[in-house]
Amino acid sequence: MSTCIIPKGYKPALSLYDTQKAIGLIKHDFAELLAASLKLNRVSAPLFVPAGLGINDDLNGVEEPVSFVMTETGTEAQIVQSLAKWKRLALRDYDFHVGKGLYADMNAIRKDEITDNLHSIYVDQWDWERVITEEDRSLAFLEGIVQKIVSAICATELNLRARFPELDRLPVHSNSVTCITTQELLDLYPDKTPKEREDAFVAEHGTTFIEKIGAPLSDGKPHDGRAPDYDDWELNGDILFWNEPLQCSYEISSMGIRVSPESLAAQLEASGHTERKEYYFHKELLEGRLPYTMGGGIGQSRLCMLLLGSAHIGEVQTSIWDKETKEKCIEAGIAIL
Repeated sequence: MSTCIIPKGYKPALSLYDTQKAIGLIKHDFAELLAASLKLNRVSAPLFVPAGLGINDDLNGVEEPVSFVMTETGTEAQIVQSLAKWKRLALRDYDFHVGKGLYADMNAIRKDEITDNLHSIYVDQWDWERVITEEDRSLAFLEGIVQKIVSAICATELNLRARFPELDRLPVHSNSVTCITTQELLDLYPDKTPKEREDAFVAEHGTTFIEKIGAPLSDGKPHDGRAPDYDDWELNGDILFWNEPLQCSYEISSMGIRVSPESLAAQLEASGHTERKEYYFHKELLEGRLPYTMGGGIGQSRLCMLLLGSAHIGEVQTSIWDKETKEKCIEAGIAIL
């Protein structure tokens, strides 16, 4: 059943043709700004990885990756859900040094995703990862990188508006980031759900970085699910912006400082996934053969939605939508790709 919402009076800011041109401009400009700001080099990304090595991203731990058996070898491969762990291996194997990193255009299929205005079974994002020192593993360092990412987003927005003045009728997004932990959010809004807390806070404060996602809070529940084997739950977070057409907050980036051998062991124990210690990736990390890193994913379609003021992700990416969603959008004059 469709969960598509058509905001009252909503009309796309650009024509279908100009929307396509604007998407190309956003993807080009932001990638260059991000790479320059974080000292990243572009690398080629895998569409699939071998099963059974612990390399694929487990997301919240319940999503089943799309998989297939290779005819020639009889071995199983999985379509990536993100490159969170693959990137850390690549940094080592490609001999990246401290202060430098990589980014890739990641395309994924998440077949279990519940589709709506903000979610699709097709995921496109800039997956980035950077080598850091053990001393860099702090919230202050993480927040500094968050500010650089937000600055790159805002600079891309200015470039886009110079090319498409029709976008000037949309609100300009703030370069100022407010940081808050998930426990502080719970303390502020004890009677709200995690999503309601995010909406209430971002509506008041604008651009927000919500920190420390994954571990249980004082009410015994985590703010949101986060796999135990890539982000350190004490050193991660989500960058949220306000979606004006939908009047809600939404995540542009999930990111964090990655687990150390010690925090990986602790988080596997806490989440009941100690069996993963036997996977190739986890053994390499636990035995100290992987560098300290930080990284994340920045949604390409989400960023295009943000800067174009879109109400539905289908306006900026091609995917599969149910009949009711397509009919609602046609009736409202919204072009779904």
